Amino acid sequence: MSYQTINLKKTDHVMVISVTRLGDTAEAFRCADELGEVCTEINHDEEIRVIALTGAEEKSFAMETGLNGESPREDEEPRTRFCSLVDPIARLDRPVIAAISGDAIGQGLELALACDIRIASETSRFGLPQIKSGLMPWDGGTQRLSRLVGKGKALEMIFTGEVIDAKEALRIGLVNKVVPNRDLTEVTMKMAQEMASKGPIALRYTKEAIYKGMDMTLEQGLRLEADLYLLIHTSKDRTEGIQAFQEKRKPQFEGK
Repeated sequence: MSYQTINLKKTDHVMVISVTRLGDTAEAFRCADELGEVCTEINHDEEIRVIALTGAEEKSFAMETGLNGESPREDEEPRTRFCSLVDPIARLDRPVIAAISGDAIGQGLELALACDIRIASETSRFGLPQIKSGLMPWDGGTQRLSRLVGKGKALEMIFTGEVIDAKEALRIGLVNKVVPNRDLTEVTMKMAQEMASKGPIALRYTKEAIYKGMDMTLEQGLRLEADLYLLIHTSKDRTEGIQAFQEKRKPQFEGK
């Protein structure tokens, strides 16, 4: 199936989603719908183990104006739903890596925050400047940024609307790696393929344990971790992993 705002490329067990630059609100609504459709399909495709989210252009993650569901034309009725680009990505049950070649600004940064790993180019910048327009982040920015970099730094970035460079983003833990722009695709795909070689059930359960555990007490989180660990022991992948170790070969996981 062809899409107007995203491009798809599947390499082995890795699905690459490239988002085109969103020029107006209509395109953003279309992209939200298309991402929703694609991510639903991915969650039902056992062949896909890791997702790499990229921008088709350098400024694909730079969306400085909050898309709050308003109509792009004054003579149209206001839209009644929010245009969330983030929700489809956040609902993915397997690892998602964001490859950020340019700036991640506004809703674009909120989109990157919904990913599990963020790899940025040396020239990338990051910010949530909505406050400068009398607005606030609304697509998860206030919640995910604070959980990632801590309450103090998140308050500073959002209250001032400051834009930070890649070096600072790495220092505060906003991104996991900073690489030269020419190496971004290679580094991202290498990490994605390395993850995809691991047990797909273990990948999904690990993500579930970490994210759900953050909203639980330590005792509840430990119980969830133990329950998921025991579930893995009922899988064929667990048996394959043990046999591969004993036979000193690379395991061939099937996600079963």
